[in-house]
Formats: sequence, C-alpha cells, structure tokens
Amino acid sequence: MEPVAIICSQDAELYMILEHILGMDGYKTELAGNIEEAAERTRETLPAAVILDCRPGGLPAAALCARLKQDPITRAILLIALIAPGAEDQHIALLTAGMDDSLVRPLVPAKLLSSLRSQRISVARGNVQGHHVLSFGGLEMHPDSFRVRRGESEIQLGAIEFRLLRHLLENPRRVFNREDLIAAAWPSNIHVDTRTVDVHVSRLRKSLRKVGPGVSIRTVRSAGYMLDYANGS
Repeated sequence: MEPVAIICSQDAELYMILEHILGMDGYKTELAGNIEEAAERTRETLPAAVILDCRPGGLPAAALCARLKQDPITRAILLIALIAPGAEDQHIALLTAGMDDSLVRPLVPAKLLSSLRSQRISVARGNVQGHHVLSFGGLEMHPDSFRVRRGESEIQLGAIEFRLLRHLLENPRRVFNREDLIAAAWPSNIHVDTRTVDVHVSRLRKSLRKVGPGVSIRTVRSAGYMLDYANGS
C-alpha cells in the first residue's frame, strides 16, 4: 500500500511540486486547503505524514499541530513544517505545538525526502525487531509497535520524542550531550540547534510526568541529559 502524505496549503503550485517530489518516492498525496479539512483528512486516512505550508500570515499551522498531537488517534503521525528563513518565533511556536521536523524555504527536495524516509526506516526496523522490549524504572517501550507505557498507562509520543526516549532507554543513566541526541533522533542532513533539542526534551519530560513517578530525564549541568530514576537513587 502506498504511504500517504497530506499537504496542508492554499498554494496550488506548491502542492503540484510536492505531489511530483513525493510521487517519485512512492507517496500518494492529498491536498487540504485549511486546518479543518487537514484535521478531518488526517483522522480519516491516518497518513504517514502531514506537511504544513507555514507562510507568514497564512494558515494557523501551530493550531493544527496542537490539535493533531492532542488527539490519541493522530498523535504519532509525522508533522513537517515548511517555514520561511528567519522565522524563529514561528519555529518555536510550532515546536511547542508538537511539530516533529521543520525545513527552511526554499524547499530542498532531498531534505524533505530524507525526513520522510527516516520515519519509514524507523518503522521497518521496529517490524524486524519483533517483540523486543526496552524497559527501565517501570517504563516499557515496544519499538515494533511504537508503544510506550508505564503500568496500564500508555504514553503517546511524537516521532522525535519517541526516538529520543528510545536512545535514552537503550543507555539508561548515561549522560548524552545535545550533539549525541541530535545524531540519535534527527536525520543527518538536517540542521538542528541546541534550543530545538531542549524543546523536545522538555516535551518528553512532560509526557513522562503524566504517568507518575518512576523515571525522569535529568539535566546534567554543562554535560547534557540522562535517563534516571525519578528520585535519583
């Protein structure tokens, strides 16, 4: 079955360009002209990704990100934003709302395809691993089904947070600097600054706190982050 990418944009020319680029990589594309349509189509089709056209003064993309990430049905879907150069405020707003990846205009097709392929590779690796389970402090991750739980509570994570947590679970109580985490969770050809890493780690922390004590992500001053028991013992 062809993977589906929903493109949320009011620019027909951009949609045609993206349709061609993604079609060469085996994707079927669907156009959504506003956030209501994008949310509805995403819930109905459960696509591999949603690509958001984030033009200044255009669609309220951050609102769509937040809406999709708050819905348990669509929370794990990869969200990619196309943003204007220098739009740092918009970038942080999108990150806070749940966006997984951002690409700065002008669009470089190879970067977009790399971001999408990294998600597909992660799925394939999970399928090969079968029933492999990572656990620490009562937290369990099933890479094959992209599920994380503690006891009876399931934790819904975005693609980047899932890869960050997986790396930390594979190496509990080991300190990783931001460059280590970038290498583990982002495609190699995408520039990611330290502030972006901090935003994603903060979101991951909040998700872990929702299921109660057990494990936490500790900040090690001047060194980085580590997964540890909540009480530090």
